[in-house]
Amino acid sequence: MKTLKINALDNVAVVISDDGDIPSGHKVALESIAAGEPVVKYGFPIGMASEAIRPGDWVHDHNVKTALSGTLDYAYEPDFQPLEKIEDRRTFMGYKRANGDVGIRNELWIIPTVGCVNGLAEKAAAELRAAGLPEHVDEVVVFGHPYGCSQLGEDHEASRKILADLVRHPNAGGVLVVGLGCENNTMGAFKELIRPVDVDRVKFLITQEVEDEREECCNLLRDLRDVAAADRREPVPVAQLRIGLKCGGSDAFSGLTANALVGAVSDRLIARGGSAVLTEIPEAFGAETILFNRCISEAVFDAAVAVVNDFKNYFISHGEPVGENPSPGNRDGGITTLEDKSLGCVQKGGKAPLVDVLRYGDRIQRDGLTLLEGPGNDIVAVTALAAAGCHMVLFTTGRGTPLGGPVPVVKISSNTALAERKKNWTDFNAGELLDNQSMDLLADGFFDQLVDTASGSPTCNEANGYRDFAIWKQGVTL
Repeated sequence: MKTLKINALDNVAVVISDDGDIPSGHKVALESIAAGEPVVKYGFPIGMASEAIRPGDWVHDHNVKTALSGTLDYAYEPDFQPLEKIEDRRTFMGYKRANGDVGIRNELWIIPTVGCVNGLAEKAAAELRAAGLPEHVDEVVVFGHPYGCSQLGEDHEASRKILADLVRHPNAGGVLVVGLGCENNTMGAFKELIRPVDVDRVKFLITQEVEDEREECCNLLRDLRDVAAADRREPVPVAQLRIGLKCGGSDAFSGLTANALVGAVSDRLIARGGSAVLTEIPEAFGAETILFNRCISEAVFDAAVAVVNDFKNYFISHGEPVGENPSPGNRDGGITTLEDKSLGCVQKGGKAPLVDVLRYGDRIQRDGLTLLEGPGNDIVAVTALAAAGCHMVLFTTGRGTPLGGPVPVVKISSNTALAERKKNWTDFNAGELLDNQSMDLLADGFFDQLVDTASGSPTCNEANGYRDFAIWKQGVTL
């Protein structure tokens, strides 16, 4: 049985072969652990032994339990080093927008203000595709949803913010906003929320006010298509690239390979002046102090603590346990507790200082590493990252998923077996790190691939035509 001890402080190791009684990816005890004592992985506790554990025992949810409960008080104890800046004249081929922003795709987006017009939007998009898209227009995408009406308070405003963020996203060369006319998210108020916009690239339609809504929708789309067709890619410094960081369908190798690789690439981009955004707040529970200690100021620290504790209170207010998170697939893959998952999850943030904290629906304000409020749910989190302004999302997985998003989603497998089995889902294999591949060499190669992706090389989810979108609902629906 081949094992890997991650940190000198660990009292467990990860099994990385399939030739023993303990499944690959799961943990084996390196020493005796008494009931109630911490089980240590990544150099941090991942829970406590629920019974006595002997050296060589399989360590999993049958003998380990979470130590998480409720909110905590934290002290600001900064412990980080700024990344050494890298002067890099490398460029990607992007679309420069009139407002100074840059896109990595040139698509037509249809944004319904309310779910009642989803079907119309899909029909119009299908008609435009059937007629054929010009060479420089990549796709027509509808972001259908059930909201825009029958929501109250914060939910209603959150839906409006996410939709407004997409209207302003630079990956869209043209946007058609389609409304019904009697919804809570009125077109007039929505226009005020998204101002200013390029009137040649953002069009509006209230379907109750026209005789033939489908014809009007198609006419406006054709106008937008003709404007976007004139766009051309131009060289753009890599410093203008913004990436989102996400994991889903994780296994025990995710924190060792794929998440660590994404962290190394995130650091490379930030060192060159770019931006990376980390979300999935519940998947920081148990590892949050790692991020807190990298906050560049006490104000950022206070904001990060507030986001984490607010999310814990969100769980508690619904009568849900704070530490109940790993899915059945996570557990099958060797992840035992939420702490175990979180310590692997935060690896995606690399070593960069945390420069900012955003609430759900907010947009990127600063270059560097940002923490974004959002749940662990894959589609909601990917949507939130896109709405924040990320050009693409780096999505690590140990179990595999075909999921797409509003922006290109780059899938990174944590193990070679997945990469070989699901070639049509996998964009990059981080499992090579288990075969003694150098992190520096693999990260350099992955960074090169991201530049190619930004320049137009399609991801698997784009090639498959998978585009998912979801808004986070927390409150009452009328």
